[in-house]
Amino acid sequence: MFGLDNFDIKTTRIYEEVRDQVRQEQTLEVVMRLLRRRIGNLSQQLQDRITQLSIEQLENLAEALLDFSTEGDLVAWLQDNLTQA
Repeated sequence: MFGLDNFDIKTTRIYEEVRDQVRQEQTLEVVMRLLRRRIGNLSQQLQDRITQLSIEQLENLAEALLDFSTEGDLVAWLQDNLTQA
């Protein structure tokens, strides 16, 4: 019908953008939960900085935060990794 028999929505740009956005939001949510569990509540400034990270940076942070014990560890990681971007 309407010539859409072979149409695969998963190949559209919009689908890919939505999928990437959802993945970004889910990764951000998990990272924020892990950080709160690991080092406690974060300042709004730190939350804002983390929100600006790319999906790749969030994934790297998710791995690195396993070694964090203080908020200072997070601040140092952000400084090191945001200046390299």
